[in-house]
Amino acid sequence: MTSEELFYSKKPAFDRVDFDQASDYAEGYKAFLDIGKTEREAVTAMVNLARNAGFFPYQRGMALQPGDRIYRVNREKGIALAVIGQKSLAEGIRLTAAHLDAPRIDIRTVPLYEQENMAYFKTHYYGGIKKYQWTTIPLELRGTVCVCRDGKMVKLRISIGAAPDDPKFVITDLLPHLASKQMQEKMADGIKAENMNILIGTKPSDSEKGCKDKVKLAVMEYLNHKYGMTEADFLSAELSCVPAFDACDIGFDRTMVGAYGHDDRVCSYPAATALFALQDVPENTAVCLLVDKEEIGSEGVTGMQSRFFDTFMADLCRTQDVYPEICYENSICLSTDVCNAYDPNYADVSESRNDARMGCGFAIMKYSGSRGKSGTSDASAEVMARVRLILDGANVAWQTAQLGRVDQGGGGTVAMYLANRNIDTVDAGVPVLSMHAPFEVISKIDLYSAYLGIQAFYQA
Repeated sequence: MTSEELFYSKKPAFDRVDFDQASDYAEGYKAFLDIGKTEREAVTAMVNLARNAGFFPYQRGMALQPGDRIYRVNREKGIALAVIGQKSLAEGIRLTAAHLDAPRIDIRTVPLYEQENMAYFKTHYYGGIKKYQWTTIPLELRGTVCVCRDGKMVKLRISIGAAPDDPKFVITDLLPHLASKQMQEKMADGIKAENMNILIGTKPSDSEKGCKDKVKLAVMEYLNHKYGMTEADFLSAELSCVPAFDACDIGFDRTMVGAYGHDDRVCSYPAATALFALQDVPENTAVCLLVDKEEIGSEGVTGMQSRFFDTFMADLCRTQDVYPEICYENSICLSTDVCNAYDPNYADVSESRNDARMGCGFAIMKYSGSRGKSGTSDASAEVMARVRLILDGANVAWQTAQLGRVDQGGGGTVAMYLANRNIDTVDAGVPVLSMHAPFEVISKIDLYSAYLGIQAFYQA
């Protein structure tokens, strides 16, 4: 055998992937990102895509046949989709699991205040962020408000900042001329979380002479006129500020996509669309699970640790008189979450042999975690071999990955929560530059390779 056959190396996949097809696929992904900047919006967009692909909502007790295409939504923040296979569920499923939430700036429960004739929202950041990256950029306000009146609830969807003529919002920062003390702070302390307040208005109301907070009053009058809100309705609201950036091509060659929310919608989208694209009935039932709350530990009723997935699978198993535990122990899962892409600008935190590279394809990560693999499921040699054979058999461009140098940091995914259910699980996703920033970058080649790889996995 030659050295090329004996050695393993990561190589750009432009000679193995049709770039025109990758670019066409990325256009649909960019559209999905722009309309789905919160998990609720992403689920709504996913439901529309699923219906267009012939999927229908599954109700408990419904009889199912091979080839049926079903979905179930979890509280508007998560979704499970499935194509029923030819084999019994006792022989396991082909499962992909990803998350739809992304780091953002959440609005607090009692957020509105006025200071020095300026109106602000108090905030609490969501997920792991570098706080300074979220100042001085245009922000959109998106979310849900449940207005309570006369014993009734009216649910409203809020989206301000996405339309071309909409106003935007901002977190201000110090000018360099007055920032000498701030510039001496550690980067993590330069922007204080309590100072990440959203500037929302400066014009006072002239409707009530005795009110001392006239700018705050003007804001509430606007919200009351447009949405019927009073200040108390913030108590039953989920509002967030997200970057007011549209997804766009990056580079002279347009080989990359820059956008907010690649982590982890860049894996959620191919996991779902690969399922939609299945033409033949798969041998094993193929399931795509998209959840919420991964960025804060996968807790809660919409996170990966909730019983939603177990209940969904139990309902499917009952239609075939199969125990869910038997289904799980014969299943295999791709935990489709992003990994870091090797960045030459920050080579000292990376490990060039093992970190994923931009443009080298779908990234398979045996383990994630930190501090001695803490917080990972660590896929077995047998599982890694199964995935290798699937991807190589379908001629998919793929590479291995890890999360930087040992003891440099690290991170986790939902993989361990699937593995805890006795499902063989391995991490697989798309490499990302500037992960968790308001504007992240991915390769179209890697995105499309993920789509092709996941489709091959469903059909294996």
